[in-house]
Order: sequence, then C-alpha cells, then structure tokens
Amino acid sequence: MAKTKVIILILILLALVGGFWFKDNILDIYNSASWRINKDFSDFQKTEIGSLITEVGKEVFAPPPLNIGGEKNQAVLTKAGIIIETNLQRKANGFSALFENTKLNAAALAKANDMFKNQYFEHISPSGVTPAELVQSFGYEYIATGENLILGNFKDEKELVQAWMDSPGHRANILHNRYTEIGVAIIKGDYKGNTVWIGVQEFGLPLSACSEPSESLKNQLYSYQGQLDNLNIQINEKRAQLNNTNRRSEKYNNLVDQYNALIGQYQSIVNESKPFITQYNSQVNAFNQCIAGT
Repeated sequence: MAKTKVIILILILLALVGGFWFKDNILDIYNSASWRINKDFSDFQKTEIGSLITEVGKEVFAPPPLNIGGEKNQAVLTKAGIIIETNLQRKANGFSALFENTKLNAAALAKANDMFKNQYFEHISPSGVTPAELVQSFGYEYIATGENLILGNFKDEKELVQAWMDSPGHRANILHNRYTEIGVAIIKGDYKGNTVWIGVQEFGLPLSACSEPSESLKNQLYSYQGQLDNLNIQINEKRAQLNNTNRRSEKYNNLVDQYNALIGQYQSIVNESKPFITQYNSQVNAFNQCIAGT
C-alpha cells in the first residue's frame, strides 16, 4: 500500500503573547512637574505576532494494479453496477455506503481512457500524474483519497468487485472507514492486443468534511496585526526622538506623554485581540483534529 504525505499550508494560526510593557515603574515624577525615564529604552519589549504552519498529512492509498486476465465474453459492465456492489461489500462489513461524486467519476474516466490511449497499467501515468494529482486536477480537494485499478474480463460487476475484495490492498481501500465518496469508470477496449475491461475506483474524504477556521476571524487578526505594526513604527520613532532630546526640557516631557500614549494604545489592542485569538485557536485545533480523524 502506497502512502504519501504532503505538507500544505491548511491555515495561519496567529498568537499574540504580549506587547510593549514597562518593567517596574518606568516613569517617576521629577520635581512635581517634570518627568524622566529611569530605565533604558531597551526595556520596552515587543512580542511579534507569530504564525504556525499546520502540517496536514494527506493520505493517498494506491495498492498495486490488479491484472486478472480471463476469457473475452459478451458481458456488459456498468459504473452503477460497480458502485452498488462496492456498497454491498461495505454494508456486509459494517461500513456506511459511499456517495457517488461527479468529480471522482470524471477523474476515474480520465484515468481509464489514458491507460488505454497510452497502453500502460499503473497508478502513475507516463507523464508523471499521480492519483492524488489526478483527483485534484478535477477540483477534488481531499483529506484522504485512494485508487483501485483492475484489468481483465469478468462475467459481471459482482465478480469484478469480488476480485478487488480478494486482494488485501484493494479490499482495504473499499473498506476504508474514512472514505465517504466514490467515483468509478469501467471501459472496454484494446490493451496490448487483447480486448479487456479496465475498471477504476477513486475514493475520497473531501476537505469540506472538516469545518475550516473562520476567514473573517482570520482577517480580523490580520487587522490587529496591521495596527500593532503601525504603532510599533510610531513607538520606535518616538523613542529615537526621546534619545535625542534633553531630559529636563519641556519638549522631552511632551514626548514622554506621547510615548506613553502610544504604549497604551498598543497594549489596548493586544488585550482586545486576545478573545479573538482564543476563538481562532480553538477553531484551528478542531479542524486539525478532524483532519487527523481524532
């Protein structure tokens, strides 16, 4: 059984741990009218808004293609018949039926046609297209997907599906407990001088099965980030002005007031954003648990 993992950027988890703050008492009264800063400006610290890239393991199951052979006959096999027999096997083994998906049907048909056209019988096409890339090319975004291939002659759909069930890897795909959807193609044609059927099953658990974190909430956090970044620039500029101003001057006192006001704005935004961060983190955790099937 082949299993590949790809890392995708599912979502950006924003975390504000803190902001600017004074250590101890930064401002003291000086002669009842003037102000001075009794700590170095480096004591002001800023925790950047961070981002966590969630690593999502997408599952792809593709057991070795099954070449059954068999004598040519006049049987007529159908996509609907294969789906019915597949779901009967799932029901007999305690699993829910799979829903037919048009995108997976299209992917399966494209795969079957391509194998006849280019005379190969493999999961990866001569041009390098994998089963995962195939279903994605038809707009199917998945959490888990799988592909079963079979070639030969069969008296009916039941015999064909039973051949898959007799193969451990293909059986595991048919009875996979996370799949909810299926697409099928069955085509008769010439393969290397023989008239045979090629059957394709494409299985999937769509990405839409898991509720993604709120886009509006994420945008709200980006808005907070933008405001904090802007305030950070202003705070640094004001700090530079303070460093170059006489501490006993009226100008210095005014700059201190402006500096403290900016610090207050920054901390206010940090505090305002915290409930939104908690809510967003909760949504991200729920999404990741759904992806992992826990």
